[in-house]
Amino acid sequence: MPDTVLVAHQPAYLPWGGYFARLLDVSRLVVLDHVQFSERGFQHRNRILRPGGGAQWLTVPVRRRFGQPLDEVMLAEQPWARRHWRTLVQNYGGAPFWSLYADPIAEIYGRPWTRLVDLDLALTRFVLDALGLSVELVRSSAIGPTGSRTAMLIDLCRRTGVETLRVGTGATGYLNATDLDAAGISVEVATFTTPPYQQVGGGPFTSDLSVLDLLLHHGPHARAVLAEGAATARWSAAP
Repeated sequence: MPDTVLVAHQPAYLPWGGYFARLLDVSRLVVLDHVQFSERGFQHRNRILRPGGGAQWLTVPVRRRFGQPLDEVMLAEQPWARRHWRTLVQNYGGAPFWSLYADPIAEIYGRPWTRLVDLDLALTRFVLDALGLSVELVRSSAIGPTGSRTAMLIDLCRRTGVETLRVGTGATGYLNATDLDAAGISVEVATFTTPPYQQVGGGPFTSDLSVLDLLLHHGPHARAVLAEGAATARWSAAP
């Protein structure tokens, strides 16, 4: 059956668990690769567990122009992939399920990437497959939505034939409820809280890391952990 809910999100580098929690019951993700690149976003960076506890950033260096859309952002010609792989080995080599996923992760980092979005989607596909989620990744650049923010999301809903939009909590700050109501589109807000678990190194639990942390500690059970921490609620802008 076709989806009745639209999930649309910018591509992210090694996304956190909440990115995937909202995909547990859908078969399609519209990847917003036509929007503008943000240096302060998660499109080219994310956090992983630091040895001994806490978090550290992994950042992919890029070459880009001001206002450039994501699907045009190129990777810098630096040995970032080797550095990131070595960091993952150092930080997660002792994780319970490292041996299960090390080879496919290494294969991705060994490819000759040129565009950021292609790298992001390859890693996202790996995680979806590891979680057993059959989710199609559809690039917004191939759909060609018009407008921005609320207008763009309404257009995507119309083009994909759905009447319910699922967003994260950050989207409620800019969504126009009047326009959504006029278009006949309802909104679900997805939230996610990572259930604490024992992490390699034995330090205090560090939350909101890349989903790799969950996957490498829980393996095939990671999907159930995502479901445990996920929730959706109908959104209304009315006070």
